[in-house]
This record gives sequence, structure tokens and C-alpha cells, in this order.
Amino acid sequence: MIEGLDISQDALGAWLERHVAGFSGLRDVVKFSTGQSNPTYRIDAASGRYVLRAKPQGRLLKSAHLVDREYRVMQALAGSGVAVPQVFCLAEDSDSPIGRAFFVMQHLDGRIFWDPALPELDRDQRGPIYEAMNATLAALHEVRPDAVGLGDFGKPGNYFARQTERWSGQYRASARNRLPQIERVMDWLAENLPADDGQVALVHGDFRLDNMIFAPDAPDAARLIGLLDWELSTLGHPLADLAYQCAQWRLPHAGGMRGMGGLDRAALGLPDEADYVAAYRRRRGLAPIPNWPFYLAFSLFRIAAILQGVVRRAEDGNASNPDTAVKYADAIPVLAAMAAEIVDDA
Repeated sequence: MIEGLDISQDALGAWLERHVAGFSGLRDVVKFSTGQSNPTYRIDAASGRYVLRAKPQGRLLKSAHLVDREYRVMQALAGSGVAVPQVFCLAEDSDSPIGRAFFVMQHLDGRIFWDPALPELDRDQRGPIYEAMNATLAALHEVRPDAVGLGDFGKPGNYFARQTERWSGQYRASARNRLPQIERVMDWLAENLPADDGQVALVHGDFRLDNMIFAPDAPDAARLIGLLDWELSTLGHPLADLAYQCAQWRLPHAGGMRGMGGLDRAALGLPDEADYVAAYRRRRGLAPIPNWPFYLAFSLFRIAAILQGVVRRAEDGNASNPDTAVKYADAIPVLAAMAAEIVDDA
């Protein structure tokens, strides 16, 4: 049996040959060690390489691990100008040979950067990576959901009101010991929601460097060839993605949190927050952004709520990568303190 999939390699190979056009000769199944949400596997076959992404085992929080949404959005974005892997098939919960949903997509041969400081690159190579990331974010938010069949991909109404309610509920459902700072931030967010300005876009929900694959070689080394991990995507406010990325950059670089806090960005050839936001606004023709502290505080809180869910799954024995998940518990108070500081200074 394949670890975590509840199916033998022979049975999986036979299923793939029936459901993935051109698939033949399953040779190996290798679980990726990275990732905390949906277990993901590399499929090696005579017909090529593929990726299988499944729901995790065990009891799951409501509205979490929706791999069917990942499949749908990547299928819809094919040919849109936003780089996504090709998707081949989806097994729903009701007809899955492993008893829970999964999908199969293209394996992309490229580079993933895990450290936002990009230490493996020369100084003059770093800026173009962030330019490509910024251009992709702006392009994503310019996609008209109705035009790609995603007009019903989210609920109507104030996005931040919905999301604040959702992640507050998720945090309270998964935290055994709630942090007073997070409780205070949740209350502040609910009391300071910006008015709905009518902006609606397809938002990724986890737009960060290590969810992207870049071309492997020069001269296109800064070309983004695949935006991954669409589990949290929905119709919402585009500033949620922008603030999420900027909030993540504020996290400490030390201690494995993969932020850019404390780094001399100018010396490293990295954009600062103001420059990155200005480039995004320029690409989309936007005016200066009011209420920026709200969006940053919301994003930090949301990251904390997501990590709390990962920690809870580790405690319950359902995490995709339990050892790393346990370490995330140390990050939650840091995020809480940063969000509370923004709230207190607003």
C-alpha cells in the first residue's frame, strides 16, 4: 500500500490508465516531504511524470482541503496568461479509489525558492524574481471570473467580513488554548471592517514565493512557469493577496519563518514593501490604498489561524508533515504579537 493513499501501486496505476489520457506504466510514487495541507506525490510512469494531490486522512475542518476547488481553478485558468500546471483528472470523494478526493496534474520541471532572501542567486538576479511575482499577481487580479467560468467561485458581499468570520471560527475550532492577543485582533478586525468597495477578483489565498515554480535555466530564469497550491482560492478582494504577501515579508527571517524581517533589502537587491505595492498599483492602475493597517493585520491573523489548523491536525495525527507542523506552534505567538502591534498602532 502507498503510504497515506490507502491503495496499492498496482491499483493506482490501473486507475490512472483509465482516467488520465495517455498515462501508462506506473513505475514509482514518491511523497513530497514539503507542504502542510494536502499530501502531494510525484508519479513516475513510462508516459512521463505527474503530480497527485489528495485530501489528507482523518477528520477535517469544514471548508478545508478542498482539492476539487484547486482542480477547478487551475482548469479554468488554462490559457488565461496566469501560469498554472495542466490538470488531467479529478476523483471526487464519492468515486475516489482511495475514499477521498484527489486530482492529477502536470509535473513542472523548474526551481522552487524556499527562502525569500534568494541566497542561491546573485544580487542582480533577485529583483527580476520579484518582478515576475508582482506581474503574476496583477495579471491574476485582472482575470474576469465570469470570462473563465468562475463567476460562482465565491460568495457575494463584503469579502473581509466573510473571511474574518471564517478564520475566527477556524481558529476557535482548532486552538485548544486561545491566545488573548489573537482574540483582541479578531475583535478589532470585526469592528474595523472597511466598507465594501465592490472590487471582486480571483484571489489565490496563499500567494507566496514557495508556492511558485520558476524556469530552470537562463535566459528565462526569472520566468514564473507555475503558480501552485490553490486550496484557499476564492472570489474576493484583490488586496487580500497583496497584503498577505507583504505581511509574510514582515515575519522574521531568522528562525525558519521565511520572512524578510530584519534583512537589508536594498543591499540584497530585494524590493521593499512600498516599492512592491507601488509596482502592483502601477500595473493595475490603482490609487493609493487606504486602510493598509487593516489588511496587514487581517493577513497576519489569517496566517496564524491557518497555522493553528496545521498544528491541530498534527495533534490529531492528520498532518501531512507532522514534524514541521509541530514547529509551527512557535510561530503563532509571533504572528499574534505582530498583528496586535499593528492593531494597537492603528
